[in-house]
Amino acid sequence: MADAKVIPFDDDRSRARRRPPAPGGGDAAVRALPTQQSPAQAPADPAAASGGWERRLAGGLAFLRRRVTGDYEVDEFGYDQELTDQVLMSLLRPVYEKYFRVEVKGVENIPKDGGALVVSNHSGALPLDGLMMQVAVHDHHPAGRHLRLLAADLVFMLPVVNELARKAGHTLACSEDAERLLRAGEIVGVMPEGFKGLGKPFAERYKLQRFGRGGFVSTALRAGVPIVPCSIVGAEEIYPMLGNAKTLARVLGLPYFPVTPTFPWLGPMGALPLPTKWTIQFGEPIPTDGYPLEAAEDPMLMFNLTDQVREQIQHTLYKLLVQRRSVFF
Repeated sequence: MADAKVIPFDDDRSRARRRPPAPGGGDAAVRALPTQQSPAQAPADPAAASGGWERRLAGGLAFLRRRVTGDYEVDEFGYDQELTDQVLMSLLRPVYEKYFRVEVKGVENIPKDGGALVVSNHSGALPLDGLMMQVAVHDHHPAGRHLRLLAADLVFMLPVVNELARKAGHTLACSEDAERLLRAGEIVGVMPEGFKGLGKPFAERYKLQRFGRGGFVSTALRAGVPIVPCSIVGAEEIYPMLGNAKTLARVLGLPYFPVTPTFPWLGPMGALPLPTKWTIQFGEPIPTDGYPLEAAEDPMLMFNLTDQVREQIQHTLYKLLVQRRSVFF
């Protein structure tokens, strides 16, 4: 099988950084997402519909041929836009639309061009909130933008998950990779709570954990891109975490091992998330391009901006919780 092509980002930048090797070994840039036809635009008459099916079949066969022959493109991080658009988003979309019934607000606050750093709360025992946020941007942003998520080291240590995450545009959560993507004009998503947010007990739901040392603020300042706070309601209840089997977590090399009302008692069935109703709201962007270059090294400024982002997310979470009628409806 032939190797996929790698699209150059720029030729003069060093690539000595801490991340798993990408396929192809070259520098790469991300292509723009082609506008997708909405269901309302489908042809109405049977002949046209038949022609539509023939085009889709031909497109599917062409897609398979490109995958088999290696005639497709990835960027230096391993991001495969065609596979993401045609396959991965199609698999996630029914979960997004039918199971969690996600409602999106304020997606227009994400810039229509140029880089931006989306900062969100994190919860739910498994990182489904990041995937749903990725679908929200992919399907609802007026300019058809893509969200590149920063993921923990553990993601890139798991077989299969590692490759899928890389293909979907995720990269290691380090400032060098994030800044490189932001300077290239990408929308980058980060969840500063990390495992502290994912693995917090159900009794502490919607109470934001510590946002680290403000590294995401420093990255945004160096890249000169706005910070877009994002609040997600609904993910906290998909796996109500009543306990943490710490000994088992250490044995398995995991940051925590959740104990919920259904898991591990019901086995694989207990791993099915509860069908909660989600709301994802993107807040007003916080600009960073007005600060001098040395601002990224100012600890007090980073503390103040980190606190501002955290407070905005927390306030929006409380507001959304007051507005929602039910956890499931």
